[in-house]
Amino acid sequence: MSAPLVSPTRLTIGSDTDLALVRQQVRQIAADLGFGLVQQTKLVTAASELARNALVHGGGGHVDITLLRSGTDRGVRLRFVDRGPGIRDIDLAMTDGYTSGGGLGLGLSGAKRLVQEFTLETRVGEGTTVTVTEWISGLPSPRTGAT
Repeated sequence: MSAPLVSPTRLTIGSDTDLALVRQQVRQIAADLGFGLVQQTKLVTAASELARNALVHGGGGHVDITLLRSGTDRGVRLRFVDRGPGIRDIDLAMTDGYTSGGGLGLGLSGAKRLVQEFTLETRVGEGTTVTVTEWISGLPSPRTGAT
């Protein structure tokens, strides 16, 4: 079972500047946890796509960033929340190659492939929450100082 190391950090997603901040924060946290460059890049790419989706399709929202621990494993959970129109056809939205434009062209299915854990919750007329988690195994102490 995973346990948060500290309270989540919330970043607002309301502009292109916020998207850049989300990417920067996610990269820094992944580096601090000791993720390799490829794992950092995958996580940042997924975060960028999901943050852009929240902004463009959800009218803005936020991401909660939570550092996790499970035994000796360390991880980061990113929870993207918007209060937009929701996703009417989840199967279509999760289809490889599907894009409604404006993002990196990865779509939700591409973001899902880039991370170890992915969940999507949506309600038409109420919004969408996408949660992704990435882990690194067996680090005795990450550079963030958490134990």
